[in-house]
Amino acid sequence: MAKKNKKTNVMRLLDQANISYTAYDFEKTGETRGEKVAALINANPEQVFKTLVTVAASGQNYVFDIPVCKELDLKKAALAVGEKSIHMIPAKDLLALTGYVHGGCSPIGMKKDFPKVFDMTAQSFESVIISAGKIGHQVQVQLKDLNQFIKINYADLIK
Repeated sequence: MAKKNKKTNVMRLLDQANISYTAYDFEKTGETRGEKVAALINANPEQVFKTLVTVAASGQNYVFDIPVCKELDLKKAALAVGEKSIHMIPAKDLLALTGYVHGGCSPIGMKKDFPKVFDMTAQSFESVIISAGKIGHQVQVQLKDLNQFIKINYADLIK
């Protein structure tokens, strides 16, 4: 667990829900590139997930989490949520929409509860590592606990 004064909102929400996690702090590096983050915390990049926020042609926002070493396939993502098309939201809109900045976006604790889809490869791990909601902070959470907490769907999302 992280030191009390280093807790992010994501960590506080997990604590309130009695969900155990392992916190990683690499704040001093300022690194946001996923594969570099995985190396910094000595983790398998296939197990470290980045959170991407999209908007569909319908206007509905969706959250997709994929391994940091992969790229989101927008056609597969749209198919997974039954939309005609999807595109990434502009980075400048991320904070107002989610409460998070680019490089520190987490599927936990967004301003609104958008539908969340993880790439199906997450199911090959007991736990996944996601952003703790602030650049330089990650949390590793058991997938079963995370799924109960934020209601995840799974689909083939990567190129």
